[in-house]
Amino acid sequence: MSLPRRVKAVVFDMDGLLVDTEQLVFKAMQETARALGGEMPFATFQRMVGLQHAHSDKIVLEHFGEDFDLAAWSEQISRHFREGLGAGIALKAGVVEILDYLDAAHMPRAIATSSGLASVEQSLGPHGLVPRFDALITRDVQTNGKPHPEPFLKAAAALGIEPADCLALEDSHNGVRAAHAAGMMTIMVPDLLDPTEEMHALCIRIARDLHEVRELLEAQAG
Repeated sequence: MSLPRRVKAVVFDMDGLLVDTEQLVFKAMQETARALGGEMPFATFQRMVGLQHAHSDKIVLEHFGEDFDLAAWSEQISRHFREGLGAGIALKAGVVEILDYLDAAHMPRAIATSSGLASVEQSLGPHGLVPRFDALITRDVQTNGKPHPEPFLKAAAALGIEPADCLALEDSHNGVRAAHAAGMMTIMVPDLLDPTEEMHALCIRIARDLHEVRELLEAQAG
């Protein structure tokens, strides 16, 4: 299968697509939930993947109750996450290779993430990847987070490319919804979430990893 249009820019999600952080976040939530006398089911976590904290907090309160201590929850999760970062976060398969290809093709690229700039620097900084992106659209500059299309629309604007000419790469359902709503060609590279019928309908392809995405771009270039 070829891409429907020539890609002029690529917009990446970060967590679960570039770096293997989603498993770390889930583990931090499980440990924190147990410490606070509860449990964090995977199904509940799945609903939060790709969302900003304000939206995921609503799901947390729905699960644990309105009187749940969100401040303690956030503080302990951050501590567990920082400990995990200290041990090192692995890159997902194909990250360096696709960035090398985009360099060779002189194709602009951005990150559109629900994480903050500090998290981007913590996750990608040790791998030297931050300077390899032309724009970072973090939650710090977003009014509306995913599944709203704003993060992807801002990424396209920052790159100076029409959204329809951008390829969006996502691992989460909320991210796919946002990218599709922005009018971008969207590919899902599943991490912790399996593609549903809705994802198949919204995406031009479900790819096994970023190596497959790179191969599609190379084929387009002929």
